[in-house]
Amino acid sequence: MQASERTSGGAAGPSPTTAAGRGRLAVCPACDWVMRLPDLAPGESAHCPRCERRVATARRGGHQAEIALSVACLILLAMALPFDFLGFETRGADRDIVLLDTAAALFDYRYVFLGALVAATTVVLPALYLSIALYLSAGLALDRPLPGARLLGHALQPIRPWLMSDVFLVGVLVSLVKIVSLAEIRLGPSFLAFGIYAVLFLQTLTLFEHRRFWERFGEGGGLPRTLTAGRPAAAQGLRACASCEHPAPADGRCPQCGRRHAGVGFDRIEATWALLLAAAILYVPANVYPIMRTDWLGDSRPSTIVGGVLQLVDSGSWPIAAVIFTASIVVPIGKIAALAWLCLCARSHRPRGRRTNMRLYRLTEVIGRWSMIDVFVVAVLAALVRSGHIVSVHPGPAAAAFAAVVILTMIAAMTFDARLIWEPDDGRRRRVPA
Repeated sequence: MQASERTSGGAAGPSPTTAAGRGRLAVCPACDWVMRLPDLAPGESAHCPRCERRVATARRGGHQAEIALSVACLILLAMALPFDFLGFETRGADRDIVLLDTAAALFDYRYVFLGALVAATTVVLPALYLSIALYLSAGLALDRPLPGARLLGHALQPIRPWLMSDVFLVGVLVSLVKIVSLAEIRLGPSFLAFGIYAVLFLQTLTLFEHRRFWERFGEGGGLPRTLTAGRPAAAQGLRACASCEHPAPADGRCPQCGRRHAGVGFDRIEATWALLLAAAILYVPANVYPIMRTDWLGDSRPSTIVGGVLQLVDSGSWPIAAVIFTASIVVPIGKIAALAWLCLCARSHRPRGRRTNMRLYRLTEVIGRWSMIDVFVVAVLAALVRSGHIVSVHPGPAAAAFAAVVILTMIAAMTFDARLIWEPDDGRRRRVPA
């Protein structure tokens, strides 16, 4: 049964904090609204009345499910590394690869940046995240913080946007569609293990919430007695902590997790504009130069992103062509345009359409990483299709440029402060503490 959703109070107007209700106040990290959380039954969640972001969830049961899923994911990921991942056979040439060969092939072609990116987003960072989540969940189950848990708790949240195991799996499937007409493809035992791992990993991400760790094992700092619901936190000298989302001084130390927020900020809008400009510039060579080159019986055929989409259309693979077109062309352009629009709206402080702009911002956060599909396709094909003079796939310069576009737009979305959508131009919200 799906969890029920409830809207938190506090939208009608300010209400002073009382001793009885002080612990139930929260600050929305997305729009800066102070609200009073309702009592939640297990499985229910509370959403901000201003921007509709989920701010609290009452979980069912203990932490055994988180621990079990984390352990299962780590075991499956370990099983996916040493055994054959994919096999390729054509005209007597035979080749098998393991999972990390997709990154090693890029290193062999001297695309060090791409090789490190593939290894980090598909294996290294997911393994690190699962290990930290398992460690923190074990402490929650034992009802005591394990050594170094607070330090690891601060490191957990920044890793999350860069976990791309599911995107990599889709990239592998797209790669197989591209070459299935050229050769016989074999799926190794590691492919099955990685597929199951990717599905379970998504479930693990939905179960584990870092806020619960800080609520249980934080320093327990109380809220200011003057804090009132129904008003922005910035007007009261507070902000939602970037680590634990507890109300914290805008230029001081979070009373719950201990993170210090620098008093000297920087212009988030200008930083976002700079990142978007860099991404837009790199998007030109990413589409002009070939993203990969296929050598087939001495015939060299370079392929751009658009050219690859057209080849899939010509071969009749319309669904895959639509996926690549959306992920590699529509999403990057749309994300740059959406973030540019949000920056303009934040500068002009338009009162209308704020909820629509907030939904647009959330969409840019969710879809941005899916543009990495084309990069993963190049990595898989470069590792698998290496049969010397018969057929080989080489990564092209556009792959590095396109990967940089994806990373820059993701960082731009993280740099942009969604609270700027909601605040009036009072000289305080444009510069945000780091």
